[in-house]
Amino acid sequence: MTELSAPLSIPTIDVHAHLLLPEVEEAVAGRAGLTAAQGLDARRNGPAALTVNGPMVGARIPKLTDASVRLTAMDAQGVDIQLVSPSPSHYHYWADPQLAEQVCLLANEETAAHCAKAPDRLHGLGLIPLQHPHLAVELLDHAVEQGLRGVEISSHAPGPGGTREVELSDPRLAPFWAHAQESGALVFLHPFGCTLDERLDQWYLSNTVGQPTENAIALSHLIFSGVLDRHPGLKLIAAHGGGYLPTHIGRSDHAWRVRPDARGCAREPSSYLKRLYFDSLVHDPYVLRELVRAAGPDRVLLGSDFPFDMGREDPLDALRAADLPDPDFHALRGGNAAALLRKD
Repeated sequence: MTELSAPLSIPTIDVHAHLLLPEVEEAVAGRAGLTAAQGLDARRNGPAALTVNGPMVGARIPKLTDASVRLTAMDAQGVDIQLVSPSPSHYHYWADPQLAEQVCLLANEETAAHCAKAPDRLHGLGLIPLQHPHLAVELLDHAVEQGLRGVEISSHAPGPGGTREVELSDPRLAPFWAHAQESGALVFLHPFGCTLDERLDQWYLSNTVGQPTENAIALSHLIFSGVLDRHPGLKLIAAHGGGYLPTHIGRSDHAWRVRPDARGCAREPSSYLKRLYFDSLVHDPYVLRELVRAAGPDRVLLGSDFPFDMGREDPLDALRAADLPDPDFHALRGGNAAALLRKD
């Protein structure tokens, strides 16, 4: 089957596209903790990155905020449907419980309002306050009540009041994982920032190396802790192709086989890749083919990181470059995402 002869019933679906929410930024402006969080972000990224980031985001404001501009850009890309998530800059995991709840309520409502302008083409994801696990279930329900398909989370969150960081394996998140599975809500794992700090503050390493590292760490927490054993039906999509983990999963398998302290999961770590979903945004056709091999052609979804500069303006061209068999190409182009987004 050629691309031109593919069934018209299979839309092209981009699962990695972002939205800016001025209402959220207005809510946190001037709040205690924002300055410190911005200072940490500045140190981790370095001055050169900050100089580039402002103009880069500024030039993309229309695509990030105006639904009509977004739809025009999608048409130019050949994308029929986007799964739209708030910019990760809106996580604000430094916020106290009251402010964090306000941030998530606003993010959920405003994302839903944006998608409602083209409900046949835009589906949305909301936010939960990962740093306050006791609020996660309630705010996941709020997101779904707005008509959103689930929520977006980072790879970790700083612990409230300087306590230990909240990893995705944290037992306090168990009710959230259980409820996400039970409700069928999507969870989109998209890191923001990197805990390697100033080691990556040059040459944009905070993103190019930091993001794949954070993906690999977060997924490893889910795998090795047994979260995926306890919640085998969880619908989790990992951005950036899951980072370094899928292409280096053999090392994890070896550790699981030879080290008793790496036996927190029931089976070899590589087997869990086939329970997760991954976007296609790996910037290398060889890596994309390896991701498809490791996770399975039914577990990889088209992703562009629209409209940021670390994404792809031509996500379908990137998919074509991998030279996949036609059935796999069309599965990644939209078939897999259509099945995942389908409401039972």
